[in-house]
This record gives sequence, structure tokens and C-alpha cells, in this order.
Amino acid sequence: MHNLISMIIIVVMVLVSVAFLTLFERKLLGYIQIRKGPNKLGFMGMLQPFSDAIKLFTKEQNSPRGSNSSTFLISPLLSLFFSPFHLIDFPLLIQPVKHSNSILILLCVMSLNVYAILISGWSSNSKYPLLGALRGVAQTISYEVSLALIIVSFLVMFHSLDLTSFNYFQQNCWMLLVAPTLAMIWFTSSLAETNRTPFDFAEGESELVSGFNTEYSSGGFAMIMLAEYTSIIFMSMLFSHMFLGGMMGSLSTFAFAGCVYLFVWTRGTLPRFRYDKLMNLAWKSFLPVSLNLMILFSSISILF
Repeated sequence: MHNLISMIIIVVMVLVSVAFLTLFERKLLGYIQIRKGPNKLGFMGMLQPFSDAIKLFTKEQNSPRGSNSSTFLISPLLSLFFSPFHLIDFPLLIQPVKHSNSILILLCVMSLNVYAILISGWSSNSKYPLLGALRGVAQTISYEVSLALIIVSFLVMFHSLDLTSFNYFQQNCWMLLVAPTLAMIWFTSSLAETNRTPFDFAEGESELVSGFNTEYSSGGFAMIMLAEYTSIIFMSMLFSHMFLGGMMGSLSTFAFAGCVYLFVWTRGTLPRFRYDKLMNLAWKSFLPVSLNLMILFSSISILF
């Protein structure tokens, strides 16, 4: 019963934080573009996310003609269902699931969002969502390889499958200072994993209207956006946990906020990549570097 209550608390806290993350993003993008963000509804626009949520969920959801309506309506629920599960075994103050193989479960859960994207694009029976889904799946799978190799590099060095081992090994020095190349690859791969600028090819407005979620409106679109921003929160927490001293350090909150700021800052400053360059970056640059660093770390752990 205690585990269930903890799980519900985590999910509710994440969904509420997503609402204010959208407000933070709109405000920051406004200042980057030398204009004001939302500032009319409530104090400094604090009620704007709740107004948007009410408007979206009260709209009518239509299914395209010829689409597979059951899977079309279920896939946003799947994406929203999979996203908070990233945080279930994360070493937080409230942790409903504690076990020694949390990193393996984390890798498994990280790969589940691919199915929601693929089902959304396929069930829409439209060319633009299908192309966006194929792009998103190929991109996510490509960069998951680099993310997995980086985690394996640390596993070889730590001799542990528990996420809490990052707290222990970063008591004296952050991993960002020990392995800055891995940190750079991890953050870039996180941008590609969450389909964020400059790697937002699954939702390329100039090419694919809106990508895999083109045919969604109302609650379906809101759920897809909630899942995307939940993934941003999770990847920011994971980056600060792995490279910036762990989630139990005195600066963990500031490190996490800084990672979220970097996600928004890249959207406001960088243009979209070309798709072939994206795939070349994953398979010809990040994969060989990650493999070589994994071999280097394993050699160091064997020798010392």
C-alpha cells in the first residue's frame, strides 16, 4: 500500500511539474526572442498552463477516416502511461521500488516510448504521421545505442547495476570532470531521444506538418505533449544524477534546473539538423567514441 501511494505521489508531482515546465519554456523563449511570454492569466501568467489544459481536454477528438480508431485513441494513453515509469525506480526521496538492478529496468523502460510513436503514426492512416513515426523510431533507436553504451561504461567501472552507485562514486569529484566527452554525447543523445530541437525530425513542421501527432487534437495531443515533457524532466534528472554529483547532493536541485534550462535554450537558439547528418552523427561519431571509451573504462577497472 505504501509503494502504491508513493507511486501515485510521484506521478502527480511529475504531471504538475510538466505544467509549469511548459510555462517556463514559453517565458524563456519569449525573452530569447526579445518579447514577453504569457503574462495575462493570473500572477505573471501562472495559470496559463491550467487554462491550456482545460481548453485542450474539453475539445472534441476526431478520428481520421480510414484510421484504426482503437489503436489511434490508445497510443496517446500508452505514451503518457510509459513516461512516468522512468521515475519509479529512480533514487528519489520517495522511492516506491528499490532493487539492485534498477539500471537494467531503466534501460527497458526508456525503449517503450518507441511503440507509442510507431502506433500513433501507423494508426492515423496518413502519410505525414507515418513518415514522422518512422523518422522518430529510427532516431530513437539509433541514439539509444549510444545511451546504453555510456551507461555500460559506468557499470563496468562501478561494478554495480544500482543507480545509487552514482551517488557514492561522485562524493569527491563529478563525473562531468572525469568524462566530459561522455557527458557531451549523453546530453546530445538525450536531445535526440526526446525529439527536441535541433533533432525534432519526428515533428518537423516545415516538412511533415506536425509529424506523428498531426491527426491528434484535444486530449490526445495533450497526452502526447505531457509524455514529451515528462521525458525531458526524466532525462534532465538522469543527466544531473550521472554527471553532476547525484540526486542526493547539496547542488542537485540547481543541477537539475540547469539541465532543464539547457533543453529549452537549445530550442531557442539552434536550427534543425539535416536528417542524414543526424543518422551519421549517431552511427559514425557517437557509436565509435562510446565503444572506445567503454573499452578504456573497462581496461582501467581491470588494471586498478
